[in-house]
Amino acid sequence: MNKVMLIGNLTKDPEITTTNSGVSVCRFSLAVQRRFANADNGPQADFFNIVVWRGQAENCHRFLKKGSKCSVLGRIQNSSYEASDGTKRYTTEIVAEEVEFLGTRPAGDGEGAPKPAPKDDTAVLEPIDDDSLPF
Repeated sequence: MNKVMLIGNLTKDPEITTTNSGVSVCRFSLAVQRRFANADNGPQADFFNIVVWRGQAENCHRFLKKGSKCSVLGRIQNSSYEASDGTKRYTTEIVAEEVEFLGTRPAGDGEGAPKPAPKDDTAVLEPIDDDSLPF
């Protein structure tokens, strides 16, 4: 079984590309805090390279940014390639099957997001007698 679940924050803005056949691919790095501190009592984190495909890739590119918190459910994938200098390089990535955006989105951010109502400083509140309340 090859399953991984991560919750962390993006270390930089996601980058999106498309394959030759037009499939969207989004890549980003996720910093996941460890449960224990290092010898200096400072927090430690692990950094994972995440790959997201198709429509979910487009959503990640549109709604995530550096510092955004998200959860990723996916699988670990190892691969290798030959670099231009002739050496063999190895990579490990998390191929996301599900990405859930955590935290709140600022008002007015993204398409179709509700905009905050304008503040009306001219409203005057009238006092109400407690006996006239229906409850």
